Amino acid sequence: MSLQFEIGQSSLTGPRERNEDYVGIVTPLSEQLSIKGSLIAVADGVSGNVGGGEASEMTVRTITADYYATPDTWDPPTALDKVITAANRWLISQANANRDLAGMATTLSLLILRGQRYYLAHVGDTRIYLLRDGVLKQLTTDHVWDRPDMRHVLKRAVGLDAHLSIDFSEGALQVGDIFTLLSDGVWETLGEKTIHESLLKFNNMNMVAEHLTKTALDQQSADNSTAVLVKINALGADTLTERIAGGKHLTLPPKLNVGETIDDFEVLELLHESRASLLYKVRNTDTKQLFVLKTLQPLLANDMESCNGLLNEEWLGKRVVSQFVPQVLPLSIEKRSKLYFVMSWHEGSTLQQRLDSGHYFTAAGTAKVAIDMLRGIGALHRLGIIHRDIKPANIHQARDQRLRLLDLGVAMSMSAESVNGDSTQAIQNPGTPSFMAPELFEGKGANAQTDIYAAGVTLYHLLTRKYPYGEIEPFQHPKFGEPTPLTRYRPDIPYWLENIILKAVARDATLGFETAEEMLHALEVGELKPLLAPARTPLIARARLVKWQWIAIFSFIINMLLIYLLLVS
Repeated sequence: MSLQFEIGQSSLTGPRERNEDYVGIVTPLSEQLSIKGSLIAVADGVSGNVGGGEASEMTVRTITADYYATPDTWDPPTALDKVITAANRWLISQANANRDLAGMATTLSLLILRGQRYYLAHVGDTRIYLLRDGVLKQLTTDHVWDRPDMRHVLKRAVGLDAHLSIDFSEGALQVGDIFTLLSDGVWETLGEKTIHESLLKFNNMNMVAEHLTKTALDQQSADNSTAVLVKINALGADTLTERIAGGKHLTLPPKLNVGETIDDFEVLELLHESRASLLYKVRNTDTKQLFVLKTLQPLLANDMESCNGLLNEEWLGKRVVSQFVPQVLPLSIEKRSKLYFVMSWHEGSTLQQRLDSGHYFTAAGTAKVAIDMLRGIGALHRLGIIHRDIKPANIHQARDQRLRLLDLGVAMSMSAESVNGDSTQAIQNPGTPSFMAPELFEGKGANAQTDIYAAGVTLYHLLTRKYPYGEIEPFQHPKFGEPTPLTRYRPDIPYWLENIILKAVARDATLGFETAEEMLHALEVGELKPLLAPARTPLIARARLVKWQWIAIFSFIINMLLIYLLLVS
């Protein structure tokens, strides 16, 4: 079920020469409503400045267009922060380029409604109120100076300062909630008591909006009067649930044999079988095009977390449009009789398969693999996705030498919501132990650096077939000492490449690469600007002993020596 609401709006010029308030409302349909939500914004051009009206209009137009162009994997606050900051820079650039527009700025109050939650972004002295269970509450703070004679002077506004600070907040929706977005020409003139009474006067939101603006002008408001109201009539399903709800009726297929068909696909080969998943090479019976079909083991038919995870993996895959990731075929749920998804087929093999076949990875070849792998990891990170299982078995090299990252099954998206309290997000640090960063064994969450660490271990393993800290077994709690230099196993490895890999697998995350782009740059400049060899950890740090412990040991030794001297004398 989709989120349902009613909107009313009114904006009157009043005694001003022109209306410098601007309203933006975007209500997308179907899937886009559940992914990005509906956007409602009110902006008030700063009075007394040339270009105030232009500032409010262009800010709202820019944000409403750019917000829906941001990656679907970004959560609303992240996306809004990016687009509002960009709008702020654009206003400042226009003001700097045109003297007539110097000082152009605008307030902004913005509301996102998505699924079962609302998100606010606010700058200036426009306001957002929430009427819930008969109680009216102001959700925003006015960014004005406290002094009575300066209460109309803004401390913050879009276009006012290069370093824009934006207020963000969010909360749960309830049926019957009424959100009210008002310019200062309305709320300052009427006061909260009159606003509260007006919201209860009519059931029609347009009538309430018109009543608020007209009453403000009747009471001698000296400014433009704008009111936008949104009444929640029905909640959407939880965001991720809404994305996958259509697939919940699908059951897992039985294990398929070569020659069998499932919907429009004929099974040609079983590519991979693990404890949880099955991958088949299939051919579309109509187009004869080759694909890879992924599903789960039949034994997991009643495991809702695994089934939801497969649907979530498909959702993520659809939104990662990159040459470094297989592309998911946009199949509608209606065209599937079973639970699976289909992605592009690429002739080639994984790096693990190449290792198993005895392939010898040269230093130059590994450096090229590293560059392509870091480009792919960086592409995921820019979309707010942490892979969490980078290893040779999940890196595919096609016959054209193009590298692709496989298996987003445990990937973590910053915008993914929980499904009935559970999701793939809840899986605590999944992955292969030998490729997991030390901090993951201490209970810390995965982040961009843990992916980079896994990439470093992958490169180490390709070159040496060993691991920097030794192989780690499942359920083992390892102790990390100093990583073994690669040149101990491969003297032919250039020092600059060894230094990069050792920095990537540093035990202390603060000594590693912060971003995929940083490591990628180090690889691209190579020996032209080589990294220094990582400093060896001092003995006291490796032993994890603090200064006072060493002092106590030396003190004990000295005391024992003194006692011995006293006894022998």
